[in-house]
Amino acid sequence: METEVMNNGLEVVYKKPSTLTDTPFHYCPGCGHSVVHRVLMEVVEEMGIQENTIGVAPVGCSVFAYHYMNIDMQEAAHGRASAVATGIKRVLPDKFVFSYQGDGDLAAIGTAETIHTVNRGENILMVFINNAIYGMTGGQMAPTTLIEQVTATSPYGRKSEAMGFPLKITELVAQLPGALYVTRQAVHTSGAVRKLKKAVQKAFEYQKVNRGTSFIEVVSNCPSGWKMTPVETISWIEENMFPLYPLGDLKVPKD
Repeated sequence: METEVMNNGLEVVYKKPSTLTDTPFHYCPGCGHSVVHRVLMEVVEEMGIQENTIGVAPVGCSVFAYHYMNIDMQEAAHGRASAVATGIKRVLPDKFVFSYQGDGDLAAIGTAETIHTVNRGENILMVFINNAIYGMTGGQMAPTTLIEQVTATSPYGRKSEAMGFPLKITELVAQLPGALYVTRQAVHTSGAVRKLKKAVQKAFEYQKVNRGTSFIEVVSNCPSGWKMTPVETISWIEENMFPLYPLGDLKVPKD
C-alpha cells in the first residue's frame, strides 16, 4: 500500500473513507455508534463493495444511519431489521446485506425476528450494539441491562426477582444451527476496534459462501444513558460489562 503524503510533507495516517458521507455524526460524545459506523464503511470501501452493499437500520440511536453511510440503506420498523434484511437478500442474493441494531431493538421487541432469522440461516450479517440500556428514548432498562444497574426504569438497580436476568442473546444465537459466524467484540480501545474490523471483514466474506448467518455483537458505551463521562464508561465496561459479556468468538465455521 502506497503511503500518502500531504503537501506539507506529513504522512497521512487517518482519512475518512469515501463510504461515509460528509454529514457530521449526531451521536453523543463518547458513544460507540460512530466508531462502528466507520469500521463498517472502511471494510466496505476496502473490499470494493460499496455499490453492492445494503444496510438496514430500525428505530433507535442508529435510526439515522442512512445520513452517514454512503450506501443503499433501508429503514425498518422497530425490531424488524433482520426480517427486512432477509427479504432484501432473498430478492437480491448477490448483494452484501447487513442489519444494524441496538439491544433494545434486537433483543427486546425484535427477539422473535432475531431468533428465527438466524435459525433459518439467512445469508446476512447482523450487527448488534449492546450498551445495556435504551439510549435513544431516555435510558430505560433493556434486556441486556446488568443486575443492580441503575436506569430510568430501574432507579434502585435491576433486580432479578422482579425484572429477570440480563439476556445473553449472542450466546443463544450461537446455539442455532443456522448461525455460521458469531462473535462478540468492542470499541473501547484502539486494539478492540482493530479486532472488530477483522470480524466485520470475515462476516462480509462469509456472505460469499452462503452457509448461514453472521452475527457480531459490539459491547459499547452510552455516556448519556449511564450518566458518566466518556472516560468513565471505558472503566465501567471493563469492570462490569466484560465479566458478563466476555469478548471473543462464540462460533466459527469448521472449514
